[in-house]
Amino acid sequence: MAFAQEGAAVIVGDINYEGAKEVEEDIKNMGRRSLAIKLDITNQKDINSLVQKTIYEFNRIDVLVNNAGITQPIKVLDTSLKDWERIIKVNLTGTFLCSKAVLPYMIKNRYGRIINMSSVSGKRGGGVFGGAHYSAAKAGILGFSKALAREVAEYGITVNSIVPGVVDTDIRGDKKSPEADKEILQSIPLRRFGKVEEIAEVALFLASPKSAYITGEDIDINGGSHMD
Repeated sequence: MAFAQEGAAVIVGDINYEGAKEVEEDIKNMGRRSLAIKLDITNQKDINSLVQKTIYEFNRIDVLVNNAGITQPIKVLDTSLKDWERIIKVNLTGTFLCSKAVLPYMIKNRYGRIINMSSVSGKRGGGVFGGAHYSAAKAGILGFSKALAREVAEYGITVNSIVPGVVDTDIRGDKKSPEADKEILQSIPLRRFGKVEEIAEVALFLASPKSAYITGEDIDINGGSHMD
């Protein structure tokens, strides 16, 4: 919605097609162009289809925001291989697949912005509500982003990561409770959770010409819960 308010045409890819469709309609009601596409972030065919539909409808891709993610509060001894692969595939492999799919078009235009969503867990090694597999995936995004930034800089493409702390969303599922919130807030110097709008504003900045000389960076948004 924040990108649409700035005049962008927005393609929404989500495994929850009904939710994506609602966002599409909200954006169109603003007088902007939008397209909702059902997307399994772990399925390369789905990703390629999304990119092809985007090029067909809009002729170009300027910005990719890799925002899909899931977590699982579980200890290593309780983590199955299936658990590990699921978390890695959605958070890290999906970021790789989507980035790779848009690169040919960005390279052709010699312009692009790739914005990857990491997590404070990737820097702290968990400590909030994600398991080691989640931390590994989010740390992997940081390394992947820096390496990709070096590869594509010559084409006018920047690659950066956003590293949120606890944001007020439903990613925590049934782990969200007044008691749990109170405990988490004690570890945040600003004593509040982040807002989705605060994350969106940083994404907008990284997508804008104002950030043209920033690449390979990770921007922390965590209220002081982790400071490099």
